[in-house]
Amino acid sequence: MSFPTVLVAAVALVDDDNRVLIAQRPDGKSMAGLWEFPGGKVETGETPETALIRELKEELAIDVTEACLAPLTFASHTYEKFHLLMPLYVCRRWSGTPRPIEGQTLKWVRAPRLGDFAMPPADIPLIAMLRDLL
Repeated sequence: MSFPTVLVAAVALVDDDNRVLIAQRPDGKSMAGLWEFPGGKVETGETPETALIRELKEELAIDVTEACLAPLTFASHTYEKFHLLMPLYVCRRWSGTPRPIEGQTLKWVRAPRLGDFAMPPADIPLIAMLRDLL
């Protein structure tokens, strides 16, 4: 069976205290209630980096430059109706204070505790990479 591949870019925002920002998907969205790394779908004509810059501005009201996005790893996961390919970047520098613009709940978490939060299946393997990095 063939599935469309969906490209989504995500970022681990890491603060000065080495905590990672995660966001809880709001009611009404698919996988509502699960925690994820901020980001979103890469639109036609966008690179993953430009998609992240746009999504972070829309979702969290922060400004990020491409130079501050460091690629770390990626997830490749087949869901029921599509295949997700998701590069994960690390970002330690941005302008502004992250605010939940789209009704999501935000939480700063230490890397060893990321596994305590229910996450979409594609995000779970990324936790070990972040633990090793931080």
